[in-house]
Amino acid sequence: MLRRRLMKVLIRNVYVITMDHQDNRYPDGCIGIEGDTIVYVGGEKGLPARFVPDEVIDGGGMLALPGFVNAHTHSAMSLFRGYANDVPLMEWLARRIWPLEDRLQSRDAYWLSMLSIAEMLMSGVTAFADMYMFMDQTARAVKDSGIRAVLARGLQGPDARSEQRLIENRRLWEEWHGEAEGRIRVMVGPHAIYTCDGDYLKRCMDLAGQLGVGLHIHLAETRTEVEEALKKYGKTPVEYLEGMGFFNLPVLAAHCVHLTQHDMDILKEYDVQVAHCPVSNLKLGSGIAPVSKLLKKGINVGLGTDSAASNNSLSVMREMTFASLLGKGINEDPTVIPAKQALKMATFGGAKAIGWGHEIGSLEVGRKADIILVRCDAPYYHPAADPVVHLVYSGRDADVDTVIVNGRILMRKRQLTSMDVERVYYEVEKIRCRVMGGTEDVL
Repeated sequence: MLRRRLMKVLIRNVYVITMDHQDNRYPDGCIGIEGDTIVYVGGEKGLPARFVPDEVIDGGGMLALPGFVNAHTHSAMSLFRGYANDVPLMEWLARRIWPLEDRLQSRDAYWLSMLSIAEMLMSGVTAFADMYMFMDQTARAVKDSGIRAVLARGLQGPDARSEQRLIENRRLWEEWHGEAEGRIRVMVGPHAIYTCDGDYLKRCMDLAGQLGVGLHIHLAETRTEVEEALKKYGKTPVEYLEGMGFFNLPVLAAHCVHLTQHDMDILKEYDVQVAHCPVSNLKLGSGIAPVSKLLKKGINVGLGTDSAASNNSLSVMREMTFASLLGKGINEDPTVIPAKQALKMATFGGAKAIGWGHEIGSLEVGRKADIILVRCDAPYYHPAADPVVHLVYSGRDADVDTVIVNGRILMRKRQLTSMDVERVYYEVEKIRCRVMGGTEDVL
């Protein structure tokens, strides 16, 4: 059998910010890609003569970075962007979102996920962690679009459909784990301790153990969640989960807003991965996570947007800015969460949080070629300074010029190459008219 020759791509004349452990940067750098893998990072003079590219991308006037990672979202909730604003979380869920979700059909999730994926790609996101329903359709959207994702079926119970949800999560793993050239992985997704009782949480844990995967859960998101746990169990949500052995499995915990010092010690002890969602938490009035304390304890923190329904954006670049500024403001300390730390949360921290830290999140030889090129020729990148500082405090999604995932170019000069975005808009509008026709409070 003949071995298929791998496509070689060279990105040259670019300022490379590797986000590796040595924080290497190459102002006049280049990146060699063979197939889906990075084979060279460094100055152009060091590029091996034997590397002969099939395609050359001129990165002049741009930064090369590892792709941003959205460590917590619900992509098919893009339908509800701009709906049910300015209400508390539990009212938002129970009275506004859940009733409309009952009107969704399986096929809807494909187009709604494609809409979110288009937005994420155009803002430099190359991987995301998702928890929702109809996840087979989201998996199809991931496959077709070329992005990378860790998917979990959102689980609640007990109720009339709790058994079916567990079956769907298992089926998602059977059909999609490791698929799409390895770009799809699957976790188990118990929604939260207030939507899953103890026995159901244990069943989720059992399923994750059988499949050899981790758990993705909302944790300590609101003060009400903590108060109810203390009243019902005599423990905080974190203490409650520790008591049942939940953290003996790999865990991605979204939000982690209301934590005690003991909670943080537990998260550190079990190497729980935290997805910080500052903008969603602000919009829903949930509070501000103690990220600087988590980082000081050595707990890994990635950045998530939550859904477009509660954010209303899927921009990790915006989360990066808010994470840094909020950390400084609530601590009254300008040294907290410096720009480099914020960028790390958006890249390597997010990659580690979703269980992909050994393959993506930095630009190094042997890692997957998940790379973004960001233009730095706008006025807010001048005068010249540390480009990371400008990116974190001044950068905008529209600066993202090129997006590469797994070695495949998914956006070139701001034009998506893997989907017909106008078709996506058309299909989503049809879904909106069917599902939300007659609803009020759209604005």
